Amino acid sequence: MDTQSLQAFLAVADTQSFSRAAEQLHLTQPAVSKRIATLESQVGTRLFDRIGRRIALTEAGNMLLPQARRILFTVEDSRRALANLSGQVGGKLTLATSHHIGLHRLPPLLKQYTQRHPQVELDLHFLDSEQAYQGVLDGTLEMAVVTLAPHPHEQLQVEELWRDRLCFACAIDHPLASHAKAQSRTRQGALSLSTLCDFNCVMPGAKTFTGSLIAQRFAEVGLQLPVSMATNYLETLKMMCSVGLGWSLLPEKMIDSELVELEVDTAPIHRPLGYLVHTNRTLSNAARRMIEQLEAAIET
Repeated sequence: MDTQSLQAFLAVADTQSFSRAAEQLHLTQPAVSKRIATLESQVGTRLFDRIGRRIALTEAGNMLLPQARRILFTVEDSRRALANLSGQVGGKLTLATSHHIGLHRLPPLLKQYTQRHPQVELDLHFLDSEQAYQGVLDGTLEMAVVTLAPHPHEQLQVEELWRDRLCFACAIDHPLASHAKAQSRTRQGALSLSTLCDFNCVMPGAKTFTGSLIAQRFAEVGLQLPVSMATNYLETLKMMCSVGLGWSLLPEKMIDSELVELEVDTAPIHRPLGYLVHTNRTLSNAARRMIEQLEAAIET
């Protein structure tokens, strides 16, 4: 089995499409089909069932899938280890980040990095933090800079870089804004979580790290969030919140003149942001320099 055939096999398995796999590998569709046919000939069995336009792994394909990932992971790890011996900083760095971090935290760091290391081909992916975690785990990503999971994974090295304070916020003409002003005038103190639950909110998806962090705070006091709409993009949440579709929790840096920050009777909610790499992966010199730059930026 050659690595090119295995790469084609993984691409088709992941995309469930020969055409999308071809786009991903920058090949023609016949070239991908030929590589799959070669691999099926080598293993002596079909790896995919082709039913109409649908592509599905056969039993043999499902058995080969984890082994193929492991083989390619080992080959790439060996290549990186050998390339590192030269001490040069170059080649491809496959890095994932969330949209929010990519927009609000990384731009100056990435600009400085590309100026310092022009020989590095930065392969940047904007993904949900949960997808980025999986990408680092299965070896398709060398590293990720994302919202960190609430519980550590034994196969990942995770380092916190920043902490985002999440602020309760609503539109300036939202009923909660008037409610908060009235309480301030009468010195009745902060809003309660139960009062917030009398009004619809817009929130990150329930399965996201940020969404689960927020939901947990309300669940601890026996409350369920009255979510009317959800999205994983914080910039979209801010827009929905600013036009009055519901209150929300947003990073402190996103609170501006379109929003009113609400004083709420609960401890501050923070979400950790940082980078992660696989503990069993030999990092390229390019990734090591990226980590050094990230950590240096925090120290200063």
